[in-house]
Amino acid sequence: MIIKKALKQDLEQLLSIVNSCGQHLIEQGIFQWNEKYPSKEVLLEDIELQQIWKLEEENTIIGLIVLTEIEDLAYKQVKWLTKNQKNLYIHRLAVHPNFQGKGYAQKLMDFAERFALQNNYNSIRLDTFSQNKRNQLFYEKRNYIKLGSIYFPKQSEFPFYCYEKLINNVDIFKNN
Repeated sequence: MIIKKALKQDLEQLLSIVNSCGQHLIEQGIFQWNEKYPSKEVLLEDIELQQIWKLEEENTIIGLIVLTEIEDLAYKQVKWLTKNQKNLYIHRLAVHPNFQGKGYAQKLMDFAERFALQNNYNSIRLDTFSQNKRNQLFYEKRNYIKLGSIYFPKQSEFPFYCYEKLINNVDIFKNN
């Protein structure tokens, strides 16, 4: 198993993974991802910004994760635990349904947390769909703290919950 930055030639495989994950969620009645998101354009931008990492097993991409310093506009209203400086944001964590339940998402999160620690980030921030109880439990077991709700109207009428995990033993202080 290896985790490394995704390249332009990985785009179709990455798109296939997110589309398979989206369909798998829909089959479970979780309407988190759809034909509009995450799109080929979004993934291409992730590649161009060098913020998307791929998980490979025997030269096959089976998962991905986006690690970025760019704060989504929807996050501006969230009352985070730390100041808005040196925060890492996680987006589009996905493992192909054929490989789920084998600890690969944990390995991607371990990688993200090590990356945050090694690069002196104060915290990791992310969101997950309010209707995806499995993901909420996944992050809560990893000591992410649920803080508030945001909405992505193009994706769902239901909220997405924001989570934050402190890194490097930073002091907790409220954003003002």
